[in-house]
Amino acid sequence: MELLSNLALGFETALSFQNLMYSLIGCLLGTLIGVLPGLGPSTTIAMLLPITYTLPPVSALIMLAGIYYGAQYGGSTTAILVNLPGESSSVVTAIDGYQMARKGRAGAALATAGISSFIAGCIATLVLAAFAVPMSELAFKFGPAEYFSLMVLGLVGAVVLASGSLLKAIGMILLGLILGLVGTDVNSGTARYAFDVPELTDGINFVALAMGIFGFAEIIANVEQREHRETFTNNVTHLFPTKEDFRRFIPAALRGTTLGAVLGMLPGGGATLSAFASYTLEKKLSRRSEEFGHGAIEGVAGPEAANNAGAQTSFVPLLTLGIPSNVVMALMVGAMTIHNIQPGPQVMTSNPELFWGLIASMWIGNAVLIVLNLPLVGLWVKLLKVPYRLLYPAILVFCCIGVYSINNNTFDVFMTAALGVAGYLFARFGMEPAPLLLGFVLGPMMEENLRRALLLSRGSFGTFVERPISLGLLIATVGLLALVALPAVKKSREEAFQEE
Repeated sequence: MELLSNLALGFETALSFQNLMYSLIGCLLGTLIGVLPGLGPSTTIAMLLPITYTLPPVSALIMLAGIYYGAQYGGSTTAILVNLPGESSSVVTAIDGYQMARKGRAGAALATAGISSFIAGCIATLVLAAFAVPMSELAFKFGPAEYFSLMVLGLVGAVVLASGSLLKAIGMILLGLILGLVGTDVNSGTARYAFDVPELTDGINFVALAMGIFGFAEIIANVEQREHRETFTNNVTHLFPTKEDFRRFIPAALRGTTLGAVLGMLPGGGATLSAFASYTLEKKLSRRSEEFGHGAIEGVAGPEAANNAGAQTSFVPLLTLGIPSNVVMALMVGAMTIHNIQPGPQVMTSNPELFWGLIASMWIGNAVLIVLNLPLVGLWVKLLKVPYRLLYPAILVFCCIGVYSINNNTFDVFMTAALGVAGYLFARFGMEPAPLLLGFVLGPMMEENLRRALLLSRGSFGTFVERPISLGLLIATVGLLALVALPAVKKSREEAFQEE
């Protein structure tokens, strides 16, 4: 009964005119961003963080959440019709979705992606609502030692589940931790790593960092891309799948939902990992494995369900423990911080309208997205005809205005540009920037909880193994490191991110 009353409060909040409007804006922006290659939810949320400063906290988070899961829907459209994923988690959808479009089944592929996403979104939101209360109650038993161990597990998970080289991922995590230390030490009041630059005494601006390594870097990288695209917009007919299609893709969508819901809650998990894992699973379970890569409908349904489920359950550790599980959740931490909201279990008690309103808005957003996407396929594809040479300058100007407006400081703009160049170089050398941002967000939190734990234990590091929950988390961390060191697991991990 308590859950029902909480959900009633959530729907009352989410269905207010203002929040409904921002949910619609978020879903529209998310779909648009998903459709446009080169702009993902990370980039967009980073660019829009300054705008959220002027919005009420509930409306701001509802809009940003809508952008995140809306991008999962939109990314499938160009992946299927153009073979150009608009969002990283749609890379897998392009494998079989584009082949279906080439065979004249673009309509069925788009409908499969939309229906699978809707099913996954609704079920994953139920999982989020069900896990919220018990996870929050568990979080209240956490002290500084437990939080420190949990963050160590989160960073190790981010390294293990990041695509590419493990060594490079570790390097990016460490760089993020170092950048997080820049600023004034809370205990001593002395400046650290500021190099006598007054603007750095308050630390590196989170929005400048996020917008630089994601927004500016993406724009620089996409300038190099050629704009020639082969589209199959004329073949978008028969949007409703056949009975045989339903028989084949519904089980795949349910498996993808289950897998995505679990992986989304893990540290370092999220939409992209869920999609890759689902495709690998479907290919191994299918009796028609030879069809994969040539237009298997399961290869569209499974990953699309998984990336939407993963996107929504990734809110579980953020809202209940205050720990971001992936880069988008790290950006959500930044949005909450802008509004002086400390993410974690206390949000449920101190701000229940925000907590349950955000969850209820996800159901509404999923319903809006299924209605928006299929009828407006023609409109989304026409947007691809806008020359990117016209889009890039407008996006850059918008980014610069947004960064400057936070502190009215040109130093932040120059820092964003410098970080954009750094982000571009990271991409060129195959160094994924997501672990860096997670390290930057979790670094100061880890340091604070480490100091508190040692202060309470009078300097004894034994407190981390004497407390059962902390010990369990550290054992899980060691187990994860040992598991990924196994040759078979290491090989499977590398193959999972190279599926073509």
